[in-house]
Amino acid sequence: MNQVERVAPLVEQQPHQAQRFFDRSEAGKLLAKRLSAYADRPDVVVIGLPRGGVPVAREVADALHAPLDVVVVRKLGAPWQPELALGAIASGGIRVLNDETIQFWDIAPQDIDALTAYELDELARRERLYRAGRLPLQVRGKTVIIVDDGLATGMTMRVAVLAVNKAQPGAIVVAAPVAATQTYLELRAMPEVSRCICLRTPRDFQAVGLWYDHFEQVSDDDVRAALKGHGNAKGSNLILLG
Repeated sequence: MNQVERVAPLVEQQPHQAQRFFDRSEAGKLLAKRLSAYADRPDVVVIGLPRGGVPVAREVADALHAPLDVVVVRKLGAPWQPELALGAIASGGIRVLNDETIQFWDIAPQDIDALTAYELDELARRERLYRAGRLPLQVRGKTVIIVDDGLATGMTMRVAVLAVNKAQPGAIVVAAPVAATQTYLELRAMPEVSRCICLRTPRDFQAVGLWYDHFEQVSDDDVRAALKGHGNAKGSNLILLG
């Protein structure tokens, strides 16, 4: 049975000031406190999901004195509404599809394949940019904490979990400052997930950005800067799974 962190969901229609995070840095520091049991453990690796999850993960990694990496994932957004998640992809040929949404909008398989091919090109570009020739970090047998800045549909987190699981870690911990209640329940029920930790699980989630006072876009340069100085002895700052 999965070991999970149960958090009472918030029920307010709009997040109050006290419930919001100032920015991703503050959210990461608060999340790190909930993850303090993993501090100073040589078997722990922290992974951020680019782009927005990396600043949060950087604070977690700093507090836990753990190496920081990223696993590159891409959401398959509907062409007419990019925020509508049809699925997600990750390195190593991992793809998760939102069958219910695809069926509702009657999207043809060939259209999904075309969208996947397009996003695979962007995924490969980001891998080259973030990795910059560094060797991949090995996570076999380790406790891997996967961090994002928030979990709406959870599609990118699901595909990240499956991708990391291919590398045979000892345990996978999903962690985020805020998540939609249903998404939190679904992620903690994944057999690959040993533990799921979220600071906020509002029923009326609406959007990740509503739970931050400052939610600026994170650039590729921001990701590279956050990764600087972290990694293993060989200087790796990217988990490549394939």
